[in-house]
Amino acid sequence: MFGCECFYRKKMDLLPLSDPEPFSLPAPLPQWPHGQGFASGKLNLGELEVVKISRFKFIWSSNLEDKKKGVTFYKPVGIPDGFYILGHYCQSNDQPLRGFVLVAREAPSKSEAADFSTRVTSPALREPLDYTLAWKSNDGSEGSLEGCGFFWLPQPPEGYKSIGYLVTSSKKPKLDKVRCVRADLTDRCEKYRVMHSEFSFRVWSTRPYHRGMLGRGVSVGTFSCISDLIPGLELPLSCLKNLDPSLHGMPNCDQIHALINHYGPTFFFHPDEIYLPSSVSWFFENGALLFRKGDSVGEPIDVGGSNLPSGGCNDGEFWIDLPSGDQRKTIKLGNLARAKLYLHVKPALGGTFTDIALWIFCPFNGPATLKVGIMNIALNKIGQHVCDWEHVTLRICNFTGELWSIYFSQHSGGVWVNAYELEYTQGNKAIIYSSRNGHASFSHPGTYIQGSAKLGIGIRNDCASSNFYVDSSTHYELVAAEYLGDGIVAEPGWLQFMRKWGPTIVYDSRTELDKIVHVLPVMLQSSVKNIFYKLPVELYGEEGPTGPKEKNNWVGDERG
Repeated sequence: MFGCECFYRKKMDLLPLSDPEPFSLPAPLPQWPHGQGFASGKLNLGELEVVKISRFKFIWSSNLEDKKKGVTFYKPVGIPDGFYILGHYCQSNDQPLRGFVLVAREAPSKSEAADFSTRVTSPALREPLDYTLAWKSNDGSEGSLEGCGFFWLPQPPEGYKSIGYLVTSSKKPKLDKVRCVRADLTDRCEKYRVMHSEFSFRVWSTRPYHRGMLGRGVSVGTFSCISDLIPGLELPLSCLKNLDPSLHGMPNCDQIHALINHYGPTFFFHPDEIYLPSSVSWFFENGALLFRKGDSVGEPIDVGGSNLPSGGCNDGEFWIDLPSGDQRKTIKLGNLARAKLYLHVKPALGGTFTDIALWIFCPFNGPATLKVGIMNIALNKIGQHVCDWEHVTLRICNFTGELWSIYFSQHSGGVWVNAYELEYTQGNKAIIYSSRNGHASFSHPGTYIQGSAKLGIGIRNDCASSNFYVDSSTHYELVAAEYLGDGIVAEPGWLQFMRKWGPTIVYDSRTELDKIVHVLPVMLQSSVKNIFYKLPVELYGEEGPTGPKEKNNWVGDERG
């Protein structure tokens, strides 16, 4: 699988790039309230103590003609005494320096470490036995090493795992330049995103395979560069595993409130939005009804949702619906003044990051608008349903308390956006744009097509700033943080309702779509039909969503 791979490139400017400055948020970080390990700069993973390094020194760059498509490799600098490198760092050249690698040492107190894992006699860290040359690059001349990059995979001793590659510009590194980690202190990792691909030289970022609220895999920030990977075969690298059952790097209650006060984004709704958000309590106060299968009369819902059936699963036995008559028309519009964000705080990446999921509730999701080239067609029913739950997730670095990225949920999917790609207001508070009628979340204003943006055919998601907004830094409620322990955060009754927040109504939306297709130019009909069939099934009927706790990302990681 491994071997020296050389590829030709035109000789270009091979002078080292200047050592870059790391990206910084718009405003300085505050002094966080006192806690255990959150924002302390170091985290204890059991037998290992780790520090995040975000200062780097240039090693080698791919130096393509279009440098924005290349990648650059760095080694961490400013490593505290007693800590060791586990691998080098790589990132694309088309973005600010925004990354990290972890460096590690054995936990200072062996007696404390024994509480976290089975006591063994082998050291947690060891030097590799040797290196495998995975790739090298040069300018086409085998006799010259000028501008060449060498990629070395450490060969771990038996019972140990390699965590990352080393990159040099000439000879093989010394064995004491890196450490391998004892296997029981590691977890499986997987390739994530392709960072670079040219001939046989391909580079991926990596991430833990076991993620989500219960996953203990810890991202080290290293990269992988293996080509022709056989499907199903694990990478030759591992990530770390957090064996500290207390997750001492997670924020306490005071720190959670400080984080949302500092980072809480502002949600902007489209200036033509009709179906605005509200609080759940306002929705219940204004006539929402609980229905049971076989019973045509709904039951009023208590303001806290205490009479909603809790637990179980989405079995179709119960659902929530709107009242009838004029009250129905009124409640659909929501109440912006009473709107708030509902917070679920949970560990991410083995407790080295904190995810703050902010859920927003709208009593009604409006019908969609179809875009076909320059034509915009308002659909009568397609896309509409009672109740809408949407969310974004702030990912916070537990080493520093720094905002790292935000996940934007968008109908049946979503996307992570790095902190340097966000818009901000009032310091470090990001801006969230909610699409008209559908309430999907986006990081910038504009029109986003759900379908084929290239052809300009699909469902419109229109986003713009307006006077309709909710500031989550002041309008929020903490509803769940399981890692804090039982009873620390009182979960509201409605959060335990696992059924649909809205009735299921099936209608022949295909007929409406077919009518649209038939009036289009013949050259467009086939493309439009193909795109229609790929749209989410929820567009073809009215079906209320399940609540936040029934979503996969309540326990699991976000998609994307």
